Amino acid sequence: MGQSESLAEADISGESLYVTKKLPEVTPAFWIMKIAATTLGETAGDLLSQTLQLGYFLTTLALFLVFVVTLVVQLRSRRYNPFFYWTVILSTSMAGTTTSDFMNRDASAKFLTAGATSLGWGPQGLDLGYPTGAAILLSLLVALFVAWRITGQTFAIRDIVTFRGEALFWSAILVSNTLGTSMGDFLSDSSGLGYAGGALLVTGLLTVLATLVRVPAVPNVALFWIAFILTRPLGATAGDFLTKPAAKGGLDLGTAGSSAVLVVVLLGLMAHAHLHERSVAAPQDGRPVQSS
Repeated sequence: MGQSESLAEADISGESLYVTKKLPEVTPAFWIMKIAATTLGETAGDLLSQTLQLGYFLTTLALFLVFVVTLVVQLRSRRYNPFFYWTVILSTSMAGTTTSDFMNRDASAKFLTAGATSLGWGPQGLDLGYPTGAAILLSLLVALFVAWRITGQTFAIRDIVTFRGEALFWSAILVSNTLGTSMGDFLSDSSGLGYAGGALLVTGLLTVLATLVRVPAVPNVALFWIAFILTRPLGATAGDFLTKPAAKGGLDLGTAGSSAVLVVVLLGLMAHAHLHERSVAAPQDGRPVQSS
């Protein structure tokens, strides 16, 4: 749309439109980065709450504050920046991990690092259990989507161009990542499938969704949100598989080592996405792109 994209306009609801696009295109690279970010969110959240023994309560408060800070940076940005966007995704994944753990777990030994007797200051957990926690979060997500629908804002990520739309988008991301953690932990710990089995089940479901993309009767927007939710339990089970002891079916790589490797991987993917965005934004005649 040329220069008109760089100017704030008014939509039919009277709300100012954002300048240029604020959210990424949904491509195979997008999903690879989403899985990497959610896996890192699982290992980093466990590193803070369990390995460093800060506890679910304190870690959830700290990570929610991180989420707010990263979200403000993203919302104030005038165009899509892969580093800003994926940092918010990561912060919602980490906050979702510890929020889910706080809701669903208790202070029993099975949730503690070897040698630990408690996890940080404050309540150890609400002990709701994975099914109850997931049901609460699913109800909250459905209510959020209903409210989103009532506002008239689009659900399609490529068409979200207003502050209200992006705020609703990030609210749904936070809740869906928390829900996905509960689902992933249930598959890994309570379903009998184990870490590898849970990851294989979610991968199979995602494969089915990928085949439905070409079915005209199935809305792609619905497929996107279902896939977005399911990639979180995939990241949760993959993270647990990397970090948990071999006796529990994991690779016992540890939360610190796994998180460090995943940070490097995610930063590399962010840098690649940033370079791709610059090449796409470059004018066809080769003139340099003016910074905003």
